[in-house]
Amino acid sequence: MVRSWRTIVVMPAYNAANTLERVVADVPKEHVDEIIVVDDCSKDNTVEVAKRLPVTLIQHQKNTGYGGNQKTCYDTALAHGADYVVMIHGDYQYDARMIPTAIEVLRHGICDVMLGNRIRTRREALAGGMPKSKYFANRGLTILENLLTGQNLGEWHSGFRAYNRKVLETLPYRRNSDNFVFDSQFLVQCVHHGFKLGDLPVPVRYFDEASSISLKNSTIYALKTLSTFGQWYLHKVGLKSELFLPR
Repeated sequence: MVRSWRTIVVMPAYNAANTLERVVADVPKEHVDEIIVVDDCSKDNTVEVAKRLPVTLIQHQKNTGYGGNQKTCYDTALAHGADYVVMIHGDYQYDARMIPTAIEVLRHGICDVMLGNRIRTRREALAGGMPKSKYFANRGLTILENLLTGQNLGEWHSGFRAYNRKVLETLPYRRNSDNFVFDSQFLVQCVHHGFKLGDLPVPVRYFDEASSISLKNSTIYALKTLSTFGQWYLHKVGLKSELFLPR
């Protein structure tokens, strides 16, 4: 079938030299028009690896942080004419073979945003190598976030995310943090603007080369995530936040 839509995969990359090639190899090329890798001043040879791969490589001149990297990813995907954008981490935790399934859900208008859910069952998540502390923190925060938003997502903290173009054109994501809380701010903005969120099971892979946020940074991330919900609730009662103002 000749596709009339353009799908672009974006990969924010930082010190991903050991895993990037495996992620790119798993991307179903017949379903994807372009792969964009944004290197955030990696200290390893991520750039050298990327130059050997069939990707569009963008190199930051200074480290902008995880959120700052995603801003470049999305700006570039929109500029390159994407109808659908899939963000997947370059650390090989997520199975890129699920990309066509996520796009089909978006294409049929069932959802506007699709997240990869690593936690189909507790047994599978732990067997895949997810640390118990991370599993229970993820589950607890996700339950709370679902309660606060009325959603029913299996996981709010996924590094596999697919969007239709309208989402990226609507959200003021450039006002978001340049750090890890960017992800939480983005999803709360999606809820605020009435976009439909869904998820699909994605096998989890944890191993030595896979990136993992430290306990300290995880705690900071959780607190800033809760702060984002506080800002959203205050915005709805009249104390406006730029995160939720029109783009």
